[in-house]
Amino acid sequence: MNRPPKGSAAPPPGTGTPTVSAVPPQSPPVPAQRPGGGAPGTPASPSPPSPAPPRRTAFAEGVDRLRAAAVTEPGRLRIIGALLAALVVAFGTVTAWQMHERSTAAHDVRYRSQPLTSDAADIYRSLAEANTAASSGFLAGGQETEESRDRYENGIRTAAEGLVTAAANSDADSPSADTIAELNRLLPEYKGLIERARTYNRQGFPVGGAYLRYANEKMQQEMLPAAEDLYETENRRLSADYGDAKSYPWAAIALGVLALGALAWAQHRNYRRTNRVFNPGLVTATATTAVVLLWLVVGHSVARSNLGDSHDHGVRSLNVLHDARIASLKARGNENLTLVARGAQTKKVGGETVDAYDFDFGKNMDALGKGLAEAARLADDAAGERPVAAASGNMAEWKERHAAAREQDENGNYQQALDLVIGGEGATVECFDGVDAALADALEHEEREFEQAAGDGLDAMGYLPQGAGVLAALGVAGALLGIGRRLSEYR
Repeated sequence: MNRPPKGSAAPPPGTGTPTVSAVPPQSPPVPAQRPGGGAPGTPASPSPPSPAPPRRTAFAEGVDRLRAAAVTEPGRLRIIGALLAALVVAFGTVTAWQMHERSTAAHDVRYRSQPLTSDAADIYRSLAEANTAASSGFLAGGQETEESRDRYENGIRTAAEGLVTAAANSDADSPSADTIAELNRLLPEYKGLIERARTYNRQGFPVGGAYLRYANEKMQQEMLPAAEDLYETENRRLSADYGDAKSYPWAAIALGVLALGALAWAQHRNYRRTNRVFNPGLVTATATTAVVLLWLVVGHSVARSNLGDSHDHGVRSLNVLHDARIASLKARGNENLTLVARGAQTKKVGGETVDAYDFDFGKNMDALGKGLAEAARLADDAAGERPVAAASGNMAEWKERHAAAREQDENGNYQQALDLVIGGEGATVECFDGVDAALADALEHEEREFEQAAGDGLDAMGYLPQGAGVLAALGVAGALLGIGRRLSEYR
């Protein structure tokens, strides 16, 4: 092959000699550097393991499983069954709890609060009766009758026994306990003053009247107000128990309606998917839930109605009659003290000087008249109206005889006035005894009315807490069996 001579010029274009394009020389590939910065060709160090994914919580895994189960019919059935069981259990539990509280309150109304209120009223009445009997015995002087003495002793004894009962049923740090302690302190002091008045009166010393008036002031200004506070405290507790017993169990009613709605929806869903009209388990659960709800509504409504009757026709009448009886006792005591004081105690009324005890007698007789009118309005049968009418008749006669006695006293005929007050036939004492006996009969009648109505109210709620628990358990079993029957079709 001919080669061009070295140093000769390149052939001109167009000749047949091919040209070769110059390719820059390629350097050999550089080996990849190993992790760790080792030089090429050195052994590679092992790579660290990739970090493990974080462990999921049990709650998250449970949510995933629940979500996965919810897309299948068996999973949905299990969820529905659990929700139905929870609703029925909640309904039964809340019903049992709320009705137990209301039944306890109704029991307290019947056996605790109202009897304690009556005991407090008896303490007040017994103290007023003892004070009245003491003044009557004082007027008789050395001829004090055995009946008058026994009435005084019975009043003191009844008041002391009532204080013991009230102390046993009151909390140590309650206002009632303080009031009872105060009365227990004042009662011996009052008895001591009465005994001194009796002693000096039998000996013919005028200072006996001063002791009697001082004892009456202690009774009127310290003991009776304390007894009234005790009575009002017990009345407030009675009202609170009535409020607890009569309040509607709204939470239980709402849960019952919700449970019935859920059971109806579950049965309708079952019917749409299977064309089966009845599921025995779900029907049983629905029936038991409906029975509990109906029992709850009807039973509490009947109990509420009876408790309302026991308050309107029992407690209200008892309160009015207690007040009327106390007013008559106060009036009798003031009538006696008018003769004991013989004008020594006066007060200014409208610019006129009047006998203080006779003025208080008039106020108490007005209170008695208003009380008897209210008692007649509240009486709901002939048995309740009859003693109130008798008391009203005796009160009217009492006023007439008292006016005659006051006329004799103002004319200076003290003995004639005394005979018209504490004497035998035709004296005001007969009218007072008639009023007191009639009011005692009226109180006994209204007490029976209260006990009957309050007992009916308590009976209407009886066994409802226990029955709700048992029926709710049957409802849960029925719901679970009904859902289980459907689940068995997928196995």
